[in-house]
Amino acid sequence: MENWRQYIGKQKSEYLDILLPEDLEADMIVVIPCYDETDVQTTLRSLLHCTTVGMRVMVAIVVNSGEGSKREAVLQNRKTHGELQQFADEFSNAQIRFFPLIFENLPRKHAGVGLARKMGMDLAVEYFLRKNNDRGIIVSLDADCTVSENYFIRIAEAYGNNEKLCATVHNFRHRIENDDPHIENAARQYEHYIRYFENALRYTGFPYDLHTIGSAFSVSADAYVRVGGMGRQQGGEDFYFLQKIFQLGNAADLDDVFVYPMARFSERVPFGTGPALQKIIAESDGQMKVYSMQSFEWLKRFFDLKDGFFKKDRSCVERQLSELPEPLLDFLIRNGVLSDIDDCNRNSATWPAYRKRFFHHFNAFRIIKCLNFLHTRALPLESIASAEDKCQEKTGRNR
Repeated sequence: MENWRQYIGKQKSEYLDILLPEDLEADMIVVIPCYDETDVQTTLRSLLHCTTVGMRVMVAIVVNSGEGSKREAVLQNRKTHGELQQFADEFSNAQIRFFPLIFENLPRKHAGVGLARKMGMDLAVEYFLRKNNDRGIIVSLDADCTVSENYFIRIAEAYGNNEKLCATVHNFRHRIENDDPHIENAARQYEHYIRYFENALRYTGFPYDLHTIGSAFSVSADAYVRVGGMGRQQGGEDFYFLQKIFQLGNAADLDDVFVYPMARFSERVPFGTGPALQKIIAESDGQMKVYSMQSFEWLKRFFDLKDGFFKKDRSCVERQLSELPEPLLDFLIRNGVLSDIDDCNRNSATWPAYRKRFFHHFNAFRIIKCLNFLHTRALPLESIASAEDKCQEKTGRNR
């Protein structure tokens, strides 16, 4: 566990001032960022209803605010922290313990959900290091979620059945704030989009196609350290982190484990449910516009060529690439495809090594960049209903 010690040693000491208590035994730690929330106890009561027989779970609620936070939010955080301490005293038991933490005046540049999630997860790593537990599990959840009763037991079973497991990804369905029909319509479209994007990626042959939702995954503490921990992004930290985790391999999709986030408007982060809902409702026809299935078909054509690039000279690669649609080829050339394939061939002695390196270059970040380029230059966005129908025709997968 020396690499764990080195990792913790590189983190800001002020973020590790409040340590998770050593007298509380835990094999699994749930990390919940919390900012200006009035109803976190609904989330905690949901966790209390989960099956925890034979388990030891700690729930770390990271109440946080930054230098630029509104005074009302800071005061709400302090009130919430006090209420959480009372909740922990009343409801913690031998199987599940609640531990609220509060951090204020976090640096304006980094304060937000990414830093709060990172701080909680780093504290979990530090705890498992002190306990000499190299099999510790870190679970990511949000303060507006409820979960299915099998939440803990199924996550624990997944890691128990596979010692090499790095992560689990969980299913999701949004609850609707105030049962608002407009929000519900937008939320269901957003859910369809997440599943459409996952299925379309899988159709292309991209190997890291699981969805990336901050409230719907777990990670082994060891895998967390191996990829350098969570980023401090003020939004999208889940996407960036999980893409690194997926490249380690051994991620399990727990389709029967559900997280139920609250669908609500939010301007706290630039990505995710809140901004997506606002954008959908703002559409004149109320229909979410998404990347077209045609763009994924083009990507599939490129990925299908990759086998033929292995150990071939540049002229051969160029001939094969010339078969691609011109807008896609334009993007690839602009973004150094030939140099990347040269690198794959130069540094890969075997086909599996070549394939892994290929998708290291052509990762999810570059795919998003490519899709944005194609829809700016060549292809129109289409409604989620239309895109899903076309995806189902290609893949046979239902919505």
